[in-house]
Amino acid sequence: MPPATRILCLGNDLLADDALGRAAADHLAGAAEGDLEVVYAPSAGFALLDHVTGMGQHLVLIDAIHTGAADPGTIHEFAGADLAVPAGPSPHYVGLLEVLQLARALDLGAPDDVTVLAVETADEITVGGAMHPLVRAAIPRVCARALALAETRRRTPAGRS
Repeated sequence: MPPATRILCLGNDLLADDALGRAAADHLAGAAEGDLEVVYAPSAGFALLDHVTGMGQHLVLIDAIHTGAADPGTIHEFAGADLAVPAGPSPHYVGLLEVLQLARALDLGAPDDVTVLAVETADEITVGGAMHPLVRAAIPRVCARALALAETRRRTPAGRS
């Protein structure tokens, strides 16, 4: 039986603050047990399909984001239901939302309950760059929030969230 909740940590450990995903997965390594699974994926596009299917009904995603509207290290939380796939998606760009939409359309067992925890970055493009200190300091906090969400889902009866 697949775990009820998967915490999926996205990122590229070669790119400054985008290494957040790997660092979060490493921080959470000891937490994966029973009905909780922690996965690190340096993937993008259709390669994410395997990471969002074949699991339980709860997905918590940890990723880096650069809005420019908040200080580095700020944690943004989005419910998956509040995120919309842009109209007229291009087959040349496939992101997480498109992958989830495809998995649901093909009935591949994508989760119904998705929460995105995105940590504001300062620099997510410099190859070999160091992670910003405020982004690094956010790792324990974003991981604690992900675990709290997983625990809430564990205590919520099936069909209620």
